[in-house]
Amino acid sequence: MGFVKDITKFFFAASALIAVSCSDPSEGTGIQTGPGKNPGTSGTEIRIPDYPDDYSAIAGWGDHNKWNLANVHDPSIAYYDGYYYMYCTDASYGNEHLKATTGRHFPGKRSKDLVNWTYVPGPMNDAPAWVKDSLNNIRSRMNLAPIDKPNYGYWAPVIREVNGKLRMYYCIVIDNLIGTGGWGERAFIGMCESTDPANGKWEDKGYVVCSSSDKGRDGWKRVNNNWEGYFYYNAIDPTYIVDDPSGKHYLIYGSWHSGFALLEIDPESGKPVNAPLGEPWADNVQDLTARYGIRVGTRTAGSRWQGSEAPEVIYKDGYYYLFMAYDGLDIPYNTRVVRSDKIEGPYYDITGRNFTNGRGDCYPIVTHPYRFSEGYGWVGISHCCVFQEHTGDDWFYSSQGRLPEKVGGNMYSNAIMMGHVRRLVWCPASADEPSNLWPIALPERYAGIPDTEIKKEDLVGRWEHIDLAYEYAKQRLSKELVLKADGTMAGALKGTWTYDPAKKWLTFDVDGKKVVVCVEREADWEASPRRATIVYAGTQKSLNATWWGKKVE
Repeated sequence: MGFVKDITKFFFAASALIAVSCSDPSEGTGIQTGPGKNPGTSGTEIRIPDYPDDYSAIAGWGDHNKWNLANVHDPSIAYYDGYYYMYCTDASYGNEHLKATTGRHFPGKRSKDLVNWTYVPGPMNDAPAWVKDSLNNIRSRMNLAPIDKPNYGYWAPVIREVNGKLRMYYCIVIDNLIGTGGWGERAFIGMCESTDPANGKWEDKGYVVCSSSDKGRDGWKRVNNNWEGYFYYNAIDPTYIVDDPSGKHYLIYGSWHSGFALLEIDPESGKPVNAPLGEPWADNVQDLTARYGIRVGTRTAGSRWQGSEAPEVIYKDGYYYLFMAYDGLDIPYNTRVVRSDKIEGPYYDITGRNFTNGRGDCYPIVTHPYRFSEGYGWVGISHCCVFQEHTGDDWFYSSQGRLPEKVGGNMYSNAIMMGHVRRLVWCPASADEPSNLWPIALPERYAGIPDTEIKKEDLVGRWEHIDLAYEYAKQRLSKELVLKADGTMAGALKGTWTYDPAKKWLTFDVDGKKVVVCVEREADWEASPRRATIVYAGTQKSLNATWWGKKVE
């Protein structure tokens, strides 16, 4: 969530649309809810969720127990005490969550199956007192008057199980001005812990880090345009990782201004190992980053407005994968990923571009605004969390998805944010590099479809194919693709196809250029009624694009 972007403009009072039904979510296990029943490949009945994507009819606080994955923005998910817990930025359609009497900030949900979610309170009703105290103590040392009534924003928490507790790092943003004609005020990252998150019982642990500047104490006075911000690091959008080889704990934070900072954390206290960090300003970058964290990545070197945010880092098979959001959050939001064999970088994309040094846009594309032939499609699909299944090998990607503008005549439909949970597949960078695997999100959301064998004959038929190339603020649209039994194809792609059922890799050969995509069973959420189907996702390092598809026949 970019520091300078006013998210409140997206959350107008809800307008009534055509009523849709929604059954109460369940906390049971397995595939549940909904009348959309489909026979499974083994004859078992598959029940696909029926909760609506346009949830405006149940957007009021009185229906919050029916929301399921409605009103999700910038989610973070961790498994704790038998449940997957999810906590989010303060955002709901019409700001209805602010009517909660307990735990109104950083609202939560929990689930046993990643499909059905129930509401749980957030960790706080109001900003902790330390935020205002810290702000005004800093202002005093800057010879500035205190701010009596700060304007608070509650953004982008991250949660992890640490030392048998659920730990949350949260962002509280102050959007008052530093001074007359100056840059906007700073953000703070704090920390709290819980052993009873289901009942909203959290213990606040206080200050961790705040926004910091390389322009000295008084440099904010020299800022005359919004493209040369005062802050070097913006203290928002934290992610937390335990370095698998070393066992060290790290916070990676910062967005939109100069890039992402890596700060080592003491596992017990949850605070920086070199705390106190000292004044949140320095006269140069080197002095600042020595205290507030080394920079591990930026979209554009030298830019104070580099248009990437929301880092999320995982470790898998010798690599640290850094996921990030690109562009504005309302429509163009899309997700990229880079990787490194060291936590501090350098991080490279699939083509070898150096993200740590800001060498331009990075690939592959993990998600992007899109639309299949049915439904309205989705935009604003980013600011993700990435996590592994508690008892399995699957990796998952979760973010919000926004409806496009003016859906159903609703002027505010882009403020409707449905939580998306998608499986990640690990796809080769090219047909010649079968071990060089990169994560791509599947084109359909997770519904718990049984993972049964997919045979070559299952792929024959009519598909919808999306060339998920980068197109700023535009949905990429699907085209018909036909895979024929003789191994040829027609429509969106022309050439031949082959399939490896052991790896579940489908290879398209288009004019001698081979693209390998991963094939999985998922649900067709756009169909009416929703049904089980087969999908694919993959890339090729010279494409600068991702290919998505779903079978529609």
